[in-house]
Amino acid sequence: MKAIAHFKCLPVEHPDSLVEIEIPEPVPGPRDLLVEVKAVSVNPVDTKVRQGYVPHADESQPRILGWDAAGVVRSVGPEVTLFKPGDKIWYAGSLVRPGSNSELQLVDERIAGCMPQSLQFAQAAALPLTSLTAWELLFDRLGVARDTTDRGETLLIIGAAGGVGSILTQLARQFTGLTIIGTASRPETQSWVTELGAHHVIDHSKPLSEELRRIGIPEVSHVASLTQTDRHYEQIIESLKPQGRLGLIDDPATLDAVPLKRKSLSLHWELMYTRSLYGTEDMQEQHNILNEVARQIDASVLRTTVGEHYGRISADNLRRAHALLESGKSKGKIVLEGF
Repeated sequence: MKAIAHFKCLPVEHPDSLVEIEIPEPVPGPRDLLVEVKAVSVNPVDTKVRQGYVPHADESQPRILGWDAAGVVRSVGPEVTLFKPGDKIWYAGSLVRPGSNSELQLVDERIAGCMPQSLQFAQAAALPLTSLTAWELLFDRLGVARDTTDRGETLLIIGAAGGVGSILTQLARQFTGLTIIGTASRPETQSWVTELGAHHVIDHSKPLSEELRRIGIPEVSHVASLTQTDRHYEQIIESLKPQGRLGLIDDPATLDAVPLKRKSLSLHWELMYTRSLYGTEDMQEQHNILNEVARQIDASVLRTTVGEHYGRISADNLRRAHALLESGKSKGKIVLEGF
């Protein structure tokens, strides 16, 4: 079967940074689904792994990237109970298994969900990783109640126009009573964030505390920092109310927690892969979250966050997608469809 992989950590413009290869068809384990991949999307984790932020032990072996997919179940392992062949599913996969940039992929049934009936494969592929990350960050890590009662609480989303920000903004607007402030620095991304449900949009190229005062909200109770946390860290601490909560998903080189003490601020880190990496007792919660997100999409409460469709799943098109992500100028999600 065909797959797109990398062997060495190379700049995206290098023609060997991503290459097309042929590999044997995988065989399902006890709780595995063998999936015919129909569409994928590209995430920052793809570029980080390709660049070597996640070590590759053996460069003689190909590493298949891709952690977002929508497809059809071709066969199932002997202990599978949640799906059957022919089911349309979506999932974000696991860091420790081959990724979705291949014609066929194995995924544990506990981290896959039923694809929304109202979406095509490419539209669906934009959502699993970002939906899981946003849901876990908002409800599991920051501890926000799934309740639309207005308690006077505020959420600042730094990087609200990106993939995670695009779904987090929707979740917070539809299922909580928070006042939502998104950050975006360009007119088109500011419009996007407003369209997705933010009550206010501020410019993260300017000091956050000044921008918050400009809209009359000098302090916030929650911050979801999705990008450049190290750059904004002092401003985040200044802008959080005493006993506020900071959640983040990015990878600052260092993070000094001591300045959080004076305000009794709490720090919450979200990694969507934790449940699959450690096989946690609640690993199947990701199946439940994806099914709930699918129900809300089919009810027109949530919408897909596709930004651009880059054509078929090929090495050339994936390199283009990686380059756009690395530029920091993407809006929504980049999807690819078919081999």
